[in-house]
Amino acid sequence: MRNTSSFNMRRLKLSVTDQGAMAAPIDVEKRLTDLEVKASFTEDLVDHLNQIVARQQLHIDRLLQEVARLREQGSAGDGELFRSLRDELPPHY
Repeated sequence: MRNTSSFNMRRLKLSVTDQGAMAAPIDVEKRLTDLEVKASFTEDLVDHLNQIVARQQLHIDRLLQEVARLREQGSAGDGELFRSLRDELPPHY
């Protein structure tokens, strides 16, 4: 009985393998199509992210220029490095 089940298992494996061999070109074609679609979406995503990074870099550059301008204004103005909040109180206090 043991030999029979071993023989049946081998036959089952062969029949699954044979069916898989016939279906393989279809599976390969579908997998290839899926990969092409994923690659296309990935390319679009990379382009979109590149545009976002470029915009953010422009924004960062503008902010750095603004900070530099504000530093120049601050140093040219009072000449004080530290200003107390008490100096900013309205005169009625």
